[in-house]
Amino acid sequence: MLETVNLQEIKEKLYIKLKDSGWSEYLKTFVLSSEMDRILEILLAEAMDNKRFTPKIKNLFTAFEVCPFDKVNVVIIGQDPYPQEGVADGIAFSCSITGKPEASLRYINNSIKATTGVDCDKVDLSEWSNQGVLLLNTAFTTTIGKPGSHQLLWRPFTMAVLDALIWNNPNLIYVFMGKQAQQFADLVPDNNYKFNVSHPASASYNKLSEWNCDDIWNKINNTLEKQNKNKIIW
Repeated sequence: MLETVNLQEIKEKLYIKLKDSGWSEYLKTFVLSSEMDRILEILLAEAMDNKRFTPKIKNLFTAFEVCPFDKVNVVIIGQDPYPQEGVADGIAFSCSITGKPEASLRYINNSIKATTGVDCDKVDLSEWSNQGVLLLNTAFTTTIGKPGSHQLLWRPFTMAVLDALIWNNPNLIYVFMGKQAQQFADLVPDNNYKFNVSHPASASYNKLSEWNCDDIWNKINNTLEKQNKNKIIW
């Protein structure tokens, strides 16, 4: 029963997971708040009503764990975790659990090869995260089989993440992929670098042979170079 679940214990475990990467200092207020209680209560109630969600709670904050706060240079924001069971690993677009790329990641890999010449066949995107690319979705969970079902649920937390970055880590590169992500673009001040592109899933929905990435991978690296920062090895 929901009443027997210790929400405080779950929150503390999630908070502890953020410590090594330095995110705990900036997300503590939200993660240990009653607002986080509300999110967890809704997720657990859904699970008990056989409306399972993905990813698992233990993987909620993987994107932060593998990309330390003070190393973030690029923030890429998508929409939802993959809605199939056992695919989403907590890093947007990453497919490390299954070991094979879903459609969105296949389009991403192909666009990198087409625009940069790099023969990209990535599955586990923690390789990018380790280089300072924070890969987020606007919603950190979704009901299995129902993309978009948790967008409103996670909006306050996503705003808290952006606030932490805006106030404590300026001059970042933000990439907003798709309409859901682009709703957050105006929250980011113009002293950062902002790019809007379509979501790669749109290419899949429309059965296109390739996704128009608007040369985003080169744009990111060109901007990093102007900042005298290391380019991302895609």
